Amino acid sequence: MVGNLGGQPILILPEGAMRTTGKDAQKNNIVAARAVADAVRSTLGPKGMDKMLVDSIGDIVITNDGVTILEEMEIEHPAAKMMVEVAKTQNEEVGDGTTTSVILAGELLKKAEELLEQEIHPTVITKGFKIAKEEALKVLEEIAKPVSVNDTDVLNKIAVTAMSGKSVERASPRLAQLVVDAVKAVAETKDGKTTVDNDNIKREKKHGGSSEDTELVRGIVIDKEVVHPAMPKAVNDAKIALLDVALEVKETETDAEIRITSPDQMQAFIEQEQKMLKDMVDKVVASGATVLICQKGIDDIAQHYLAKKKILVCRRAKKSDMEALAKATGGRIVSNLEDLSPEDLGYAKVVEEKKVAGEAMTFIRDCKDPKAVTLLVRGSTEHVVDEVNRSVEDAIGAVASAVEVGKVVPGAGAPEAEVAKRLRKSAEQFSGREQLAIKAFADALEIVPRSLAENAGLDPIDILVALRAAHDQGKSSYGVGVFDGVVVDAFDNGVIEPLKVKTQAIKSASEAAEMILRIDDVITASKLGRGGMPGGMPPGMGEGGEE
Repeated sequence: MVGNLGGQPILILPEGAMRTTGKDAQKNNIVAARAVADAVRSTLGPKGMDKMLVDSIGDIVITNDGVTILEEMEIEHPAAKMMVEVAKTQNEEVGDGTTTSVILAGELLKKAEELLEQEIHPTVITKGFKIAKEEALKVLEEIAKPVSVNDTDVLNKIAVTAMSGKSVERASPRLAQLVVDAVKAVAETKDGKTTVDNDNIKREKKHGGSSEDTELVRGIVIDKEVVHPAMPKAVNDAKIALLDVALEVKETETDAEIRITSPDQMQAFIEQEQKMLKDMVDKVVASGATVLICQKGIDDIAQHYLAKKKILVCRRAKKSDMEALAKATGGRIVSNLEDLSPEDLGYAKVVEEKKVAGEAMTFIRDCKDPKAVTLLVRGSTEHVVDEVNRSVEDAIGAVASAVEVGKVVPGAGAPEAEVAKRLRKSAEQFSGREQLAIKAFADALEIVPRSLAENAGLDPIDILVALRAAHDQGKSSYGVGVFDGVVVDAFDNGVIEPLKVKTQAIKSASEAAEMILRIDDVITASKLGRGGMPGGMPPGMGEGGEE
């Protein structure tokens, strides 16, 4: 960057800095963002395909999940990174609809680029997009139907819709049922408002078996084995003590030295240590506990005494597992053995150690009213399990969002087609260039039904014409029937999505598009960036001014 003062050139930016301004900067950013959207577009919908991602050390991920694909891809371009953020936000807020939000942002930018070529100023476009976004959210609210935590049938359909297109499609009705049962178990209603904390649904992955073998444990599964072979491997009507204290003789904190000068002193010292450990075990026994889950270590001698008392023990449980166990069993985590009382114990009908895929795991199942449950996710190989787990995560997010917001919309591209129709109508109230931006927003929304049709091998133009015709006749829940190749009523076909999936996708996509559009100057510092080349250009961003 060079300033010019009275014919004297003045260097402002250091040598090697890259700068793109005006139209070039906008074009480069839009191209990069659209490339990201195109990468995930083919995964949308029940007929979407999967991606195989191979990293530098040869590990592979096979997935259909938008956010996973984008997180695994090593993306360098700054505008492209903003698209990854859109997917991440969608994933954190809703858990489903990540691909939709990204392709929507990409299409908004594509339409904006056409307007930029007609010499329409970016701020006018962003203003039009903002108006369109607000209107779109209103329309979605209008076409949404109410749903409650007790509408099992509707919730099942939401879970199936969230999993469609994933490799677990065969097993999805059964998995959907498990997901709905899990969400219903942990849902809490307060003042007429239902909340679901997804962290209370723990997912344990184990390969072996098939995705059909996935099961819902009304309690917790921990990846630990029973510590001593003489202990029982199963306990019925278990009273469970949860300890956050080590059953070991403490070392002194300060540097202390114990001088033992004769063998009988040595004997007394050992006996005293054993007595201390026995006292600890007696306290556990006195509380009436038949199962002990400990977050810290347990001395071998203490294990021996516990085994004699026929108590089932697991040690070094994770903190998150301990908290989940407290929610599931109704027990309290005790940090001081002196305080352990019968009131602190949790309850489970069965606690048992079982071998799953050759590894011992402890099942704490059939708790009374568990506020934390576990889905034991199964699949034939590591990669299958990972993908089943991602599908289940999407389904949990979708069902939880539906229950929390209490509203659902049809899927299959129906809400996008309806919003597009109404936006075109309301655009007529605006004069001048904003009207073009609102119409562009409406056109961009139709990328969702278009992609669904393309991925199913249908003619997107025929489908869009039929879809517009259906919506013009007031059939607001009609969407793309990817299996029949015609437009169908999404509600009747059980294609249902939570309202939050759509509202969040539109919000984050339009805000990201607005942000990228407002950038007209990209300055890349000349310092050697992370993994970059001299001159500060990230790898793969050589000639061509795209930095």
